[in-house]
Amino acid sequence: MSKRFRKSSATKTELFKGKHRFEHWYRDNTVYFITSRCRDRFQAFATEQAKAIFWDRFQHYSEKYGFVPWVTSLLDNHYHSVGYLKIGENLGPLMQHIHGSVAKLVNDTLAVPLVPFWRTAGNKDYFDGCLRDEDQANRAYRYTLKQAVRHGIVADYRDYPHTRMNIEMDRTIKRAAQLKAFLYDVPYARYQRTGRLSDQSTQQDP
Repeated sequence: MSKRFRKSSATKTELFKGKHRFEHWYRDNTVYFITSRCRDRFQAFATEQAKAIFWDRFQHYSEKYGFVPWVTSLLDNHYHSVGYLKIGENLGPLMQHIHGSVAKLVNDTLAVPLVPFWRTAGNKDYFDGCLRDEDQANRAYRYTLKQAVRHGIVADYRDYPHTRMNIEMDRTIKRAAQLKAFLYDVPYARYQRTGRLSDQSTQQDP
């Protein structure tokens, strides 16, 4: 399957302090790890009403733009999701519509609106990573699945209703490998350490 691929960044400088600049990748037929948090770690999703808004808009725009979430976890101030995107150029409008609508509707429930709502203004309001291989997909899936456990909310991820496993891990990773949906063919330092997510992704956790 042929793949269209491009990158976008707020700056043309490739490196900053020895690290690759922040950028978004738009790549067809690819498994993505996506994460974002609310600005200043504000617990905008502390209520069930706010969480319901997130899930409604997340599901609506995922279906509209062809993002197939494998596993997603929503906590009070951030979320992680692993899933498959057939058309890479859909990533931008997918995230713009999810984040824009969620920010508007959740802010309507807050006594003092959070503006900007997400981590920073502009194109740094979320991190996306194209997963490199089956091992990294396995790690990203388990990392997302166990978010509520990592943060001490529950002892078993199955007891947390806002971690949603849509597709069983082994089956979907096997299918993604058959579709060649991993980043085997792109030699780039951001993904050269098999099994590790980009350092930028970890900055999203509170």
